[in-house]
Amino acid sequence: MASSSSKKVIYAALGGNFLIAITKMAASFITGSSAMFSEAVHSFVDTGNQGLLLYGIKRSNRPADEKHPFGYGMELYFWTFVVAIIIFGLGAGVSIFEGLKKVHDPEVI
Repeated sequence: MASSSSKKVIYAALGGNFLIAITKMAASFITGSSAMFSEAVHSFVDTGNQGLLLYGIKRSNRPADEKHPFGYGMELYFWTFVVAIIIFGLGAGVSIFEGLKKVHDPEVI
């Protein structure tokens, strides 16, 4: 069971990452930097991850019922696993996309 201070930390990280993501996205549009775009996507993914963690905390706090006599506490581990898969999946997807874009349309150094 997550404490209220854990939730406060996650809410703070969610808000901070969202503001950072918007700033990085603006910088990537202004500069055209693919590295800054990648960083912006990373911050947006972090924002989504915090949302999923909050959802997992909410679901894991449900009381025990007939179908789950020991409660739903272990569900938090499932949602943290989903977060890990999303981090690796989106990171790989953005890297492949940016790599193919640069190979297809190279820029002068």
